[in-house]
Amino acid sequence: MKIIHLIRHAKSGWDNVNLSDKERTISIKGELSCQLMADRIVAAGCNFDQVYCSTATRAQMTIQCLSDTLHSKEIEWISEEALYTFDHYDLLDWCMSFPDTLDEVVVVGHNPAITEFTNGMSDRYVDNVPTCGYVQLKFPQAAWKELSKASAKCTSILTPKQFR
Repeated sequence: MKIIHLIRHAKSGWDNVNLSDKERTISIKGELSCQLMADRIVAAGCNFDQVYCSTATRAQMTIQCLSDTLHSKEIEWISEEALYTFDHYDLLDWCMSFPDTLDEVVVVGHNPAITEFTNGMSDRYVDNVPTCGYVQLKFPQAAWKELSKASAKCTSILTPKQFR
C-alpha cells in the first residue's frame, strides 16, 4: 500500500504586485488556516515524516507554519522544483518515481494539480481542494510505478472552513 498526503498551500497574499507568482507569500488568513489545520492533519493520520514541498514561497511558508504550529513535532522537508506545477499529470509522474521502499509521502503543492489528482486517482470527487486543504489517498499498489487512475481510496478531506 502507498499513501499520499496532499496539502494545498495556504491562502496567498497579493499585497505586493511586483512579486512573481512563485514569490508570493501567504496572507495572515493563510497563517491562521495553517494554525487551525496542523493538529487536525496529524489527527487524520499524517505523520509528516517524508515531506516534499514546492519551491514556491507560499508553499514553503505553508509547511513552515504547519511545522511551527506542531510544537511536538519538528517537520523537515525537501524542496522540489517539480512540485511547482499546476498539472496533475506532472504530479503523477513525479509520484511514480519514488523508490518502492518508501510507503508514505506528504506533498505540499498547488491547484489545480491537487484537485485534479484527487479526482483522477481516487474514488471521490471534490469540486476544489481549497487553500490549506488536506487530502489523504491510499493506493492498494505495492509499487509507485503501478499507481493507476481511480485506484486510490480517499480516506480524508479536510478544509479550514470545516473548523471555523
